Amino acid sequence: MHWQTTRFQIDLSRPRVMGIVNVTPDSFSDGGQHASPALAIECCERLVLEGADILDIGGESSRPGAASLSIDEEWVRIAPVLAAALTLGVAVSVDTCKAEVMSRALDLGVDVINDIHALQDPQALSVVQGHPSSGVCLMHMRGTPATMQTLTAYDDLLGNVAGFLANRAAALQLAQIAPQRIVLDPGYGFAKTTAQNFELLARQAELLDLGYPLLVGWSRKRALGDVTGRAVDQRLAGSLAAGLAAIAQGAKILRVHDVAATVDAIKVWSAASAQMTSRHFAERQ
Repeated sequence: MHWQTTRFQIDLSRPRVMGIVNVTPDSFSDGGQHASPALAIECCERLVLEGADILDIGGESSRPGAASLSIDEEWVRIAPVLAAALTLGVAVSVDTCKAEVMSRALDLGVDVINDIHALQDPQALSVVQGHPSSGVCLMHMRGTPATMQTLTAYDDLLGNVAGFLANRAAALQLAQIAPQRIVLDPGYGFAKTTAQNFELLARQAELLDLGYPLLVGWSRKRALGDVTGRAVDQRLAGSLAAGLAAIAQGAKILRVHDVAATVDAIKVWSAASAQMTSRHFAERQ
């Protein structure tokens, strides 16, 4: 299994780590820490050294209640960071829902479009359609960051998430976007309560029936704070636990703030899993 992106075929036979670089003053966890291009580029370089397989660069916060930026405001924030990240030898993703920003980023050579609105904008879909090798991540969310937390009533949570993602993937295939370019994100924390996030995690493996790799983002999310009582800057242990649980439920890519710790946790989990699998196989002989 691999993920086709502009410059790389990312091997998904083992879990991969996507490092978050928010070039924003107001993101829920690290807003302001990388608000200047110089600080964001420094962050990119550090995350690659820590083992990130992909850098996910965004200029507009998607925290609950966040306001939208203009195209030019968003592009001014991220353009120099994208250009520098493209020299670091790993895949580069742009976290945006604006068609024009996607177009400019892909023209620059970016590898992946990560859209929290799952390319529902026909113009955004057309942009990705016009770049025949770029990767794309489709995420489940209701409403917008400003309204999503009022839209958490589901008759069938897993069914709704699976149905939405299946419909979006089908729309991309109708647009001649090859399935190996697509990964799906169940959207933890987006239009979901704490209980719903954990219900979805428990059943996440059922989403594999859709036939696409899963990318998940649990890092520092509010649901972890609700369970542990920890502030956003004290949620590393919870983030690692949720990330490993997601891998156990079939996730292939973890989108995280804390790359080094996540890389180590995956190494230990993989070593233990290999031994358990080997022992189980031997016992069955």
